[in-house]
Amino acid sequence: MTSQITLQRPDDWHLHLRDGDMLRAVLPSTATHFARAIIMPNLVPPVVTAADAVAYRDRILSALPDGSTFEPLMTLYLTEQTDPDDVAAAHASGLIKAVKLYPAGATTNSASGVSHFDSVRPTLERMAEIGLPLCVHGEVTDPNVDIFDREAVFIDRILDPMRRSTPGLRVVMEHITTSNAVEYARSQDDTLGATITTHHLVINRNHILSGGIKPHYYCLPVAKREEHRLALRCAATSGEARFFLGTDSAPHTDENKLLPCGCAGCFTAPNTMSILAQVFEDDCALDKLEGFTSLNGPAFYHLPVNEETLTLTKGNAVTYPSHVETPDGPVTVFDPGYDLNWRVT
Repeated sequence: MTSQITLQRPDDWHLHLRDGDMLRAVLPSTATHFARAIIMPNLVPPVVTAADAVAYRDRILSALPDGSTFEPLMTLYLTEQTDPDDVAAAHASGLIKAVKLYPAGATTNSASGVSHFDSVRPTLERMAEIGLPLCVHGEVTDPNVDIFDREAVFIDRILDPMRRSTPGLRVVMEHITTSNAVEYARSQDDTLGATITTHHLVINRNHILSGGIKPHYYCLPVAKREEHRLALRCAATSGEARFFLGTDSAPHTDENKLLPCGCAGCFTAPNTMSILAQVFEDDCALDKLEGFTSLNGPAFYHLPVNEETLTLTKGNAVTYPSHVETPDGPVTVFDPGYDLNWRVT
């Protein structure tokens, strides 16, 4: 029985760090285990220009613990007013690694996102020319579409037509939640990748709703039926290069999670590696964990694999703090609902 595994140091290809006091409180949880992360730009106001990205990167770097080598990989928030020249210049300088597409109103701080997809075609065409990836929050916002169907409908209505009309555009389907997304990703060429979160490998919609509402399991895209969770686990543990880790770790204070209209997001940064080791062991796929966390993402983004390593050791149950304290109040750490026996050593 395997009791210790050593991986190339992992990266997180979808991360929310927020800003200000929240940034300073949650950043150490990621920087402890991960070498790099794709940083989401949905601040208020959003990170829409190269100058915004420089300023945000500087705030992240100034908040790092002393001695940390963590590298934030910056993104720009795509709007209908985005300047393709600004995007291209930011990419050429090495400042940004991707552009993020939010359908307007789809998730936290997405009001500035895209409603008319033809309006962003010039930016997408420029991105295809220069090889800059587009990270996509894949849900339609049509109120007539059931929330549990919004990812599948997005693939049919928006994503597939967009990719067909923009040949060569490199796209990451972020935080996929359905067997539909898994099947679509598998049917496409290597210009399409897909990230899978920690929490979507663990919870289905019963965990949120059965026996009473569990606000700390509420996320967007919302967790789906068990058959979809199992499809995600199959994809993550398959070893296929198109699937890689994007935690979508999204901190909100307990006060904001417990509002009558509570915020969406699961804060998984502190215990993700322990959870993933447990998931992959349970699925007899520990040999595939390094690919999912450390190799496939860099390959898609055309970046080198990290030289440092991270070791996980199996033993007695690992305990994590239930909360991370911030000046605005506590942030609850995601609870997988079972004991974790792998610790980062």
